[in-house]
Amino acid sequence: MDTYKHMANYPKKTFDHAVVAVDTVLFSIVKGKLSVFLLQIKDDVFADKWTLPGGLVTMGESLEEAVERHLSGKAGVERVYFEQLYTFGKPDRDPGGWVVSVSYMALTPIVIKDTKILLERYKSSMWCDVETLPEMAYDHREIVHTGVERLRAKVGYTNIIYSLIKPEFTLSELQKVYEIVLGKRLDKRNFRKKIFSLELVKSLGKTRKGEPNRPAELYEFTSTTPVIVEVL
Repeated sequence: MDTYKHMANYPKKTFDHAVVAVDTVLFSIVKGKLSVFLLQIKDDVFADKWTLPGGLVTMGESLEEAVERHLSGKAGVERVYFEQLYTFGKPDRDPGGWVVSVSYMALTPIVIKDTKILLERYKSSMWCDVETLPEMAYDHREIVHTGVERLRAKVGYTNIIYSLIKPEFTLSELQKVYEIVLGKRLDKRNFRKKIFSLELVKSLGKTRKGEPNRPAELYEFTSTTPVIVEVL
């Protein structure tokens, strides 16, 4: 059962205290664009509007466990990098009552084209370019914008970009991911010099076969756990 009930259908002020939910901005690179996973609501006052994968935190469940449950059940992804983003708690942010949303940012290099996990509350899902967001429910547009700002800042001083690219990649592919996230071009020579000086990646000693042009050397990240490192 979808634990994020149709709270917008409830009478105003149903709850005499705040309840806690989690909402996750799930990012990936889709068709060369920084994109976010969205669900389209089927019924209630937000019918046809789009929302982030999330829902209420159940009794005895940690925030992290709730994030993992909702990402698995509504976006079809598991064991992805995520971190707490910001807490949105305005009393009027949800028409159904006072719902405090603890938002998270998650990253995945793998795009599930058809999750087949759409619950009765939703009519569709999509990966959407963060620059062309549709009409969204609640304050989820603000949550997405907060996530974009955090991601763009954090790739400059950590190695978490590893969560947006497949395990084996070329240097050109890595630079392209950075450029997509940051929304700007980077100088090829300076980028590679910095990456190598930080020992951020290491060569796999092989090239990708089947490429139309000269085979490019493949690399992997030296570490796939978050570390502080001044990349940009």
